[in-house]
Amino acid sequence: MANARNQNVVYGADQIQVLEGLEAVRRRPGMYVGGTDAKALHHMVFEVVDNAIDEAMQGRCDRIVITIHKDESVSVEDNGAGIPVDIQKQTGLPALTVVMTKLHAGGKFGGGGYKVSGGLHGVGVSAVNALSTWMESTIKRDGKVYRQRFERGVPVTEVGVIGTCDPDDTGTIQTFMRDDTIFQVLEYSYATLSTRLREMAFLTRGVDIALIDERPDPIREINFHFEGGVKSFVRYLNKNRTVLHEPIYVDMEVESTQVEAAIQYTDGFSESVFAFANTINTPDGGNHLTGLRTAVTRLVNDYARKQGFLKESEPNFTGDDTRQGMTAIVSVKVLEPQFEGQNKLKLLNNEVRYHVENAVGEAMGQWMEENPRDARQIIEKSRTAYRAREAARKARDLVIRKSALESLTLPGKLADCSSRDPKECEIYIVEGDSAGGTAKQGRDRRFQAILPLRGKILNIEKTSLDKALANKEIQALITALGTNIGENFSLDGLRYYRIILMTDADVDGAHIRTLLLTFFFRYMPDLVEGGHLYIAQPPLYRVGVTRTENGKRKRISDYVYDDAALLKLRQDVGDENVRIEQRYKGLGEMNDEQLWDTTMNPEHRTILQVSVEDAAEADRTFDMLMGSSVPPRRRFIQTHANQARLDI
Repeated sequence: MANARNQNVVYGADQIQVLEGLEAVRRRPGMYVGGTDAKALHHMVFEVVDNAIDEAMQGRCDRIVITIHKDESVSVEDNGAGIPVDIQKQTGLPALTVVMTKLHAGGKFGGGGYKVSGGLHGVGVSAVNALSTWMESTIKRDGKVYRQRFERGVPVTEVGVIGTCDPDDTGTIQTFMRDDTIFQVLEYSYATLSTRLREMAFLTRGVDIALIDERPDPIREINFHFEGGVKSFVRYLNKNRTVLHEPIYVDMEVESTQVEAAIQYTDGFSESVFAFANTINTPDGGNHLTGLRTAVTRLVNDYARKQGFLKESEPNFTGDDTRQGMTAIVSVKVLEPQFEGQNKLKLLNNEVRYHVENAVGEAMGQWMEENPRDARQIIEKSRTAYRAREAARKARDLVIRKSALESLTLPGKLADCSSRDPKECEIYIVEGDSAGGTAKQGRDRRFQAILPLRGKILNIEKTSLDKALANKEIQALITALGTNIGENFSLDGLRYYRIILMTDADVDGAHIRTLLLTFFFRYMPDLVEGGHLYIAQPPLYRVGVTRTENGKRKRISDYVYDDAALLKLRQDVGDENVRIEQRYKGLGEMNDEQLWDTTMNPEHRTILQVSVEDAAEADRTFDMLMGSSVPPRRRFIQTHANQARLDI
């Protein structure tokens, strides 16, 4: 067996490939910018902006301008010191050329150029250069303006002087055009960029950050400037919530680690905590987040014991108890940050945990002593959370025990699939029994399960977990998925790798879908982060289209999924050649074959995968749409009313 296998494999020195320069980036973009999708496209901009932010953190820059040009090229301009252009001794090349074309080259590896930076890995701007059709670097330094041009990472000009400037006028302008042979998505999202730039402005207080979009007419522009730092960030996140006190603010240096944090409790039920290291968003947290949470739990319990709110016979509040309704930001500046992966999802420095814990502990302890009334509100909220957690545990146990006695732990309304391999199974969460019946008839029973929900589930943004668990529709949903919920949640029990929300294409359907999305975002976020949650796209119209083929007119029926697609179809074939045969107000109006063909057949359907690009903005949006404050929701509806699809 071994000999036969060896004879069939040809493997020698000729099979060893050496990728020179930036070719590795072009061959494996996922290793450097996370892929070739929309998120990776925007990551290109953020990598360049991060360099400008690093200049700001050194006190050399107070203005950054990001411009999206009409042709989708992007410029990032700062008034920092400007990238050096003199000869770098190690390579014999101009420093600008080295920075733009060499991986792991820059002033952030202990050379003294940067005390604190987000660009630890040193592949940021060179990776952007490699993944761009062309890129131009313009440097203002020492009274001269320098420029060098690159194409797909390769210099096509020398570093040359193109003009003069005031000796005090310094800075860098990086302009690049993403390579359309690499990226799947080619258009930048104004909303995505503005959201992240707002975060950067919060985290780099006193710096002006402007975003200019030249694509629409008139040009769009937004400017960000915040003197309050993360305190302003917390106020922004809580502006639609009822807060219990002014933010608790921490700004302290502990053994060369700068710790800035803000904490504010609200009357809500969710914890909203976001962590940053050297202004880099770390969505998977890390030791700075652990330090913050540990400090809060310890301080609340110590204060409760000291003031007699917790008796000796009573157990301590858990971390979840002490953080219910808490909104917090922790931002650290670290000399040598250790991130997990090039995309910097998690901060690994062990010492940072104790630096944050000490800084937050000291500041929050002093605040609680100076603000006893507000501190007592936090204690009472923790006690209420403890009681709700106990009630939720009993309700959850009841759900599990009840499920074990019914239909082999599955709810009776669930039409399960025959396959038992979760990776090939999917479940449709369907609005109403009528649509559920049609879906059950039209599905492929081998791998598709159907769970119809009756009416609208609870708005969990306004409801504690124990009350949510008492809702029969939520009970059925939790039991069907098999993951449990809350502290007992586990993806190991997930029975379907694709969870597809299928609601009517009307206002009520959109509301039900939003309620479900809120539930998953708050109580099962790992399902969203793991890419398991999808939204079905049922058609809005069935149309008759008349086309001319070989001199003969032929009429066929087709499906159109939204008004924009209908308008495009009319423009393509002529308005007189399109006739609306049916407008689907609900899934129940389709027969089983139509539902299968348009919405459930994997070979033809379109489903949207739910993802969260920015957790802080998603948190604020869900609270605005589903929370208790009415005015911001009214403003949102008035602003976007012209985009709604109404049944008249």
